[in-house]
Amino acid sequence: MRVIAGEARGRKLLSVSGQVTRPITDRVKESLFNILGRRVVDAFFLDLFAGTGSVGIEALSRGARRAVFVERNRQALKVIAENLRITGLADRAQVVHSDVFKFLRGEFDEKFDVIYIAPPQYKGLWARTLLALDKRDLLSDEGLVVAQIHPKEFSPLELESFQLADRRRYGSTLLCFYER
Repeated sequence: MRVIAGEARGRKLLSVSGQVTRPITDRVKESLFNILGRRVVDAFFLDLFAGTGSVGIEALSRGARRAVFVERNRQALKVIAENLRITGLADRAQVVHSDVFKFLRGEFDEKFDVIYIAPPQYKGLWARTLLALDKRDLLSDEGLVVAQIHPKEFSPLELESFQLADRRRYGSTLLCFYER
């Protein structure tokens, strides 16, 4: 696992030992950021269920203004902090030790431009997270929510604020893009 592009390009990232996280492959991450394109530059990025922090770190490396990483596993939090140190991107990052749903109930001074959701599989957490986001005004007007799930997990959701704009499948990974 590495940073693909930008100021930290080529830096190798640490992973979390065991089955605590399921890191995104470089192929899927590269495709994701090709789709996001210039939307990442100067963005306020939210990485939920952050794991190793790979996606948020990639966003920072490609010019995101700030990134917030939300993770509750202590081992993963240590890896995120070390990966931010390795890449030299810690000054634009905030690492939050919290349950995602508790975090989403908090107060925010600014809306996020990109919200990335990559929860543990087969627990319905991606849908529950989208439904929680749907009830809050946390996404900027031109913002995008991306859910990384296994294709078998996908089902249409009854959302008020968001609509499914695109789906891209990469083997056993499905990226679902939601916008206002």
